[in-house]
Amino acid sequence: MAVSEYLQRNRERSLEELNEWLRIPSISAKSEHRDDTARAAEWLAGRMRAVGLQTVDVVATAGNPVVVGEWRGAPEGAPTLLVYGHYDVQPPEPLDEWNSPPFEPVVKDGRIYARGSVDDKGQVYLHLKAVEAHLAENGALPVNVVFLVEGEEEVGSPNLGKFLQEHVERLRCDAVMISDTTMFAPGLPSITVGLRGLAYMEVRVQGPATDLHSGAYGGAVVNPALALARILSQLHDADGRITIPGFYDRVRELTQEQRDAIAALPFEEEGLREEVGAPALGGEKGFGSVERIWARPTLDVNGLLSGYTGEGAKTVLPARAMAKVSMRLVPNQDYKEIERVFIDHVKSLAPEGVTVEVEALHGGQPWFAEPEGRLFDAAKRALARAYGRDPVMIREGGSIPIVQSFQETLGAPVVLIGFGLPGENAHAPNEWMSVDNFHQGAEAIAALYEELR
Repeated sequence: MAVSEYLQRNRERSLEELNEWLRIPSISAKSEHRDDTARAAEWLAGRMRAVGLQTVDVVATAGNPVVVGEWRGAPEGAPTLLVYGHYDVQPPEPLDEWNSPPFEPVVKDGRIYARGSVDDKGQVYLHLKAVEAHLAENGALPVNVVFLVEGEEEVGSPNLGKFLQEHVERLRCDAVMISDTTMFAPGLPSITVGLRGLAYMEVRVQGPATDLHSGAYGGAVVNPALALARILSQLHDADGRITIPGFYDRVRELTQEQRDAIAALPFEEEGLREEVGAPALGGEKGFGSVERIWARPTLDVNGLLSGYTGEGAKTVLPARAMAKVSMRLVPNQDYKEIERVFIDHVKSLAPEGVTVEVEALHGGQPWFAEPEGRLFDAAKRALARAYGRDPVMIREGGSIPIVQSFQETLGAPVVLIGFGLPGENAHAPNEWMSVDNFHQGAEAIAALYEELR
């Protein structure tokens, strides 16, 4: 009770501290923000020391630093929980679509609007507030806690796998906790048991050596933009299935029990359509939207570039065209294998008159866990204490590539408890996090420490 009361008394201060961190534009995708990412790491390390963690280090990597904080004063035999998160954020563009500056937090209608508010600074910081409450009220934690917070998650965690291997003894733990996901609905606590993997590709089509006048050469020279459009149009059939040979060979199909559990969740297709503002929903035939997002592989065009795109007319036949393509993968697909079959198939579709190059930019494996055992049981009890109802087991369509690495390198189970909400605009303008979920999340994590001892 004392821990919960501490968190309640300090709600305003906790939010003010989070806002300080959110003001730091720690954008890992932009080299000009390298100093900002380092500053965000140092800010977090300072707060860890102020809270009372026994050992705090900002560890250099080939990219952005990793912050490691430890408290290991629990009674003998108590488990060790490793808390993973990230302090880097997505670029804020397009800036003109934000209702307030992305790095100047605004609280409105019960939401914290700022880049990084929910992905992932707010969710990381509520864990630290749970630690603070226990140390302030009790002078100790019921379990040992290790924080590992990186600065490159938004660019695929290129250095974290090596970091884990080099520091495996220091990071050895009984369980890994990650809060970088969402709840299924407001007030409905959720444990994420599945994530899709990712294969991210760039397709480049080259035609003539330079842009040409479309009147002087059009009709005699193959247009790379049209060639690329034809290639992309052949990657799905009329039922929304991906046409790449071998793409579905390893897909683990949903069981009827799993489909029934998804159907029982409080979800309406029309609500999703309204949320995204689309005239209609679509996707692979034979599956509902939640099934498509959680448990079916996808292929999406993320960006296109070719020719003249400025104001007015310019009659150009472009020399080249480019597309960014991502594929979300499900158990038991392997992203390296998918990269290979994608490259082979796209090149087979190239018409004469152009050359096609395909590059794999980054990827990660899908992840799935059976929600059983001490860790999951404790998480279920803690969430029920904080939210007054039992949690549901969900999956997410996004990817956290490092999750599989944690399991393989540390040999510890991973539990994902998210405190975001649907429609939070995590990678879009006007990102937000629920103020109530920030505070209730801290209470849930504080309860989890007690349930794990």
